Amino acid sequence: MSETERIDSAALRAERRAKPAQDQRGGLISWIGTSQGRAQLGRTACLLLLLFGSVVMVIPFFWLVSTSLKIRGTEFIFPPVWIPRPAMWSNYYTAIFDSGLPFPRFLLNTVIISVANIIGGLFSASLAGFGFARMRFPGRDKLFVLVLATLMLPDIVTQIPSYLLFRLFHWIDTFLPLIVPAFLGGGAFNIFLFRQFFMTIPYELDEAARIDGAGTLQIYLRIILPLSQPVLATVAVFTFLASWNSFLGPLIYLNSMEKMTLAVGLRAFQGLRGTEWNLMMAAAATMMVPVLIVFFVAQRYFIQGIVTSGFGGR
Repeated sequence: MSETERIDSAALRAERRAKPAQDQRGGLISWIGTSQGRAQLGRTACLLLLLFGSVVMVIPFFWLVSTSLKIRGTEFIFPPVWIPRPAMWSNYYTAIFDSGLPFPRFLLNTVIISVANIIGGLFSASLAGFGFARMRFPGRDKLFVLVLATLMLPDIVTQIPSYLLFRLFHWIDTFLPLIVPAFLGGGAFNIFLFRQFFMTIPYELDEAARIDGAGTLQIYLRIILPLSQPVLATVAVFTFLASWNSFLGPLIYLNSMEKMTLAVGLRAFQGLRGTEWNLMMAAAATMMVPVLIVFFVAQRYFIQGIVTSGFGGR
């Protein structure tokens, strides 16, 4: 075989080897150009973005738990130790029971206020949302817009008038300023969520109930509320989070140490033992546990309520 024939044969073999790869790349490009390929590519990109966001959100929580288990003085060593050895589980006992502050009492106060706010918020906000969604009266829509307009008012704007009013009622250093407002409407955002969800329920159910002799209150209690578990769970979670993490309200209205909540107690702990970051993180992690439990228990209803409450109209 001549030199020219050998070169041509080698070139032919190289061309045959390259052809499947070219065909594969061409097939991939063609598949991406289809609607199915674009949809799959979009889902993959979305999953990667969610994975990245999840990692970013989880890292601070993981660092908090890791720091809470470290020996004092090793919290900020570099490079950081993510899994401390040994793990100082005794930090949690020291932070809660041996810190010089009555954390069990703080916990009880926070639970009382949170549960009362959930009960009051669910009752009053659902009742107001029912009125805006299922009842017809002059000026209903204008009044609803006025309620929504209160969302644009910063809370700090009403703090001084509220404080003066509660002082006039002699409610300072009691739980009443932190509980009673929840029974007086439950908040404009919660009213909005209830109204939007109630408007997705067929109005024919109300008409059928009225034919059977049911009154407005019976329709609210026996028909609307049993069908509203998702939005009830959603509002309960929102209300619990707001009450559990509330700092400014208890700081303003509560003066006695035995009436403080966890958020204020955590700040007092920082002032008392601020340089002991391992104990500080242990106390903060303990405060987060009930929030995580409530969210995971109500997660299914919470997500369904968020999705459903954002749509609907009549």
